[in-house]
Amino acid sequence: MKPKINVMKKILFIAFVVLNSVAFAQTGPKIVFKDKDNTIDYGTVTKDTDDGLRKFEFTNTGDAPLVITNAKSTCGCTVADYPKTPIQPGKTGVIEVKYNMNPGPIRKTITVETNAVNVESGMVALKIKGEVIVKKEVNPLEKKQSLMEKS
Repeated sequence: MKPKINVMKKILFIAFVVLNSVAFAQTGPKIVFKDKDNTIDYGTVTKDTDDGLRKFEFTNTGDAPLVITNAKSTCGCTVADYPKTPIQPGKTGVIEVKYNMNPGPIRKTITVETNAVNVESGMVALKIKGEVIVKKEVNPLEKKQSLMEKS
């Protein structure tokens, strides 16, 4: 009787290993972003010199088409535009994010909904950060007076 029990244990063990291997293989679309931590830093910018547009580049590293179903921001001051057609395996895509450049700190999150199997629930958080400053205007009269004082 013992040989049958050992055979059954081996069969169960092999089945367990095979099932776990399949579960961890994660076949399907996978989204991988180029930017570190899915974050773009605007740095310190002015509304006059920056249009607020940034691009998040990504690649489908999986083995099935990647579909992005939505990309929404935490507020109306940031708008995301994403590919509406599937991204094939091995191909790259771009999500464009436009911030309205209101003066002050930038701390926004864009939630991207996908069918990717390598991120929890297919959701990816993209972040933008930085600061928009108001460009100091120099009064032409003050500038002229300052130049005259130096002479």
